[in-house]
Amino acid sequence: MYIEREIKEKFQKIEETYPIIALVGARQCGKTTFLKENSKKFKASYLLFDDPDVRTIFENDIKKFENQYIEGFELSILDEVQYCKDAGRNLKYLADKNKRLWITSSSEMILGKEVLSYLVGRVSILKLYPFSINEFLKSKKQKEITEGILERHVLEHINFGGYPKVVQSENIELKKIILKDLYDTMILKDIAKTFLIENINSLEEFSRYLSLIIGGVISYENISKEINLSFQTIKKYLDAMEKSYLISRAKPFHTNKIKEITKQPKIYFIDTGLRNIIAKNFDVTPSGQLFENYVYSELLKFGFEPKYWRTKSGAEVDFVVDVDGQIIPIEVKAKADNKVSKSLRSFIDNYNPKRAFVVSYKNKQGKININNCEVMFLDILSLKKQLKKD
Repeated sequence: MYIEREIKEKFQKIEETYPIIALVGARQCGKTTFLKENSKKFKASYLLFDDPDVRTIFENDIKKFENQYIEGFELSILDEVQYCKDAGRNLKYLADKNKRLWITSSSEMILGKEVLSYLVGRVSILKLYPFSINEFLKSKKQKEITEGILERHVLEHINFGGYPKVVQSENIELKKIILKDLYDTMILKDIAKTFLIENINSLEEFSRYLSLIIGGVISYENISKEINLSFQTIKKYLDAMEKSYLISRAKPFHTNKIKEITKQPKIYFIDTGLRNIIAKNFDVTPSGQLFENYVYSELLKFGFEPKYWRTKSGAEVDFVVDVDGQIIPIEVKAKADNKVSKSLRSFIDNYNPKRAFVVSYKNKQGKININNCEVMFLDILSLKKQLKKD
């Protein structure tokens, strides 16, 4: 069953403007399925660059590639094009011939200057993530959302993530097998092979270490001491994992008003299901750290760049997002108690936001006013609705 993705509206707005659309995101998050579904109105060709024959012709004889695979079609889908040498130059050649191209990539290498420098003004880039909570609920054909139904589905979404194949499997053990296979492929192919990492055991140990410190500020010194990696190797692994859409780094929020902010990022996994298979931990109820990671992931899918706020004096707010120029702090709680922390009050005092949110795993609603700031207590589904209102 095909589940309509939330990026469709944005995709439709740009598809007539740009000759090339690049859809990037983790392996098996639904990129190819989405493009094939939206290509039905065209006479389209589909080319998988995992195929060495297709890749060889593309790299060595672009005119032959055009005649053999592109000519006569209104649209061509080039799947996993990041594996190709001279991708930028060859894509520009096809764009110059007025070819409509939709390309996918499971690595941000396709976004590097060696590719994009050839495609300035020709390409629009969209990111696709695993299913958001809204897409997850669509896949469950859930029409009525009660408090109990939402809690049950959110728990499943937290534990097993949003990869379509995982979501659409009803068997818990099969979900874990799919996640393990996905992780192994991502480590071996998308990360180790693409970024020339030879020590797979070291890479896996590092990924497991990160899975146990989600939401923590990265300290190269601590990592180096605990798992015996050089600073250079830590940086290489982090970059490779982020560019392969396994993890994401949250930057600190700061303005000139506050100078006592750490500059180190926090680490989160883009999919909590993958995090859990790496950590070998599937909780009956989510921990505070895991739920924080889940909210971060959903904010990414909502289209925001969540940052965190922390001062040297110890005040901390989990996330800060910018909604059309309005700064909105978001505090995350695994258990709902409708209380506002001292840290959130401190942020409100310093930045005077009009709105603030406290999001919890339990469906607890309410609101209070603090210094002309409306603080709302809500669940993850309501959070998206409120953020889209601003």
